[in-house]
Amino acid sequence: MSSDGQGRSHWFDDEAGPVVRPYAMTRGRTTSTGQHRLDLIAVVVTEPQADDAEGDHTLSPEHVDIVDLCRDTPQSVAELAAELNLPIGVVRVLVGDLVAGEFVHVNRPVPPAELPDESILRDVIDGLRAL
Repeated sequence: MSSDGQGRSHWFDDEAGPVVRPYAMTRGRTTSTGQHRLDLIAVVVTEPQADDAEGDHTLSPEHVDIVDLCRDTPQSVAELAAELNLPIGVVRVLVGDLVAGEFVHVNRPVPPAELPDESILRDVIDGLRAL
């Protein structure tokens, strides 16, 4: 740790306390095993059997926070990052860990290529109006 010339360390914030670097939360990982890149709007849902997340000593406090936040209301990856005040990349890795441990599952958005064509939807609406 270096000093700023006034005897204070750069790893300490007077208001926040000790600073934990994001890579320390993910153990230096930028991706999680077996997990595809999560979209910002992917929705994270806590699994019913995840009640014992707090008692699992392999989970970090951030992992437990994610499980708790998604327990009552499913949250998007972006919402989790904002709520936990963590970078998106860190949240993606942590969510990937939780998916691998079966604490949460992720509902990914439908890719635009798989959505129905707009003209088909208009035809359906027109048909319903004709009834």
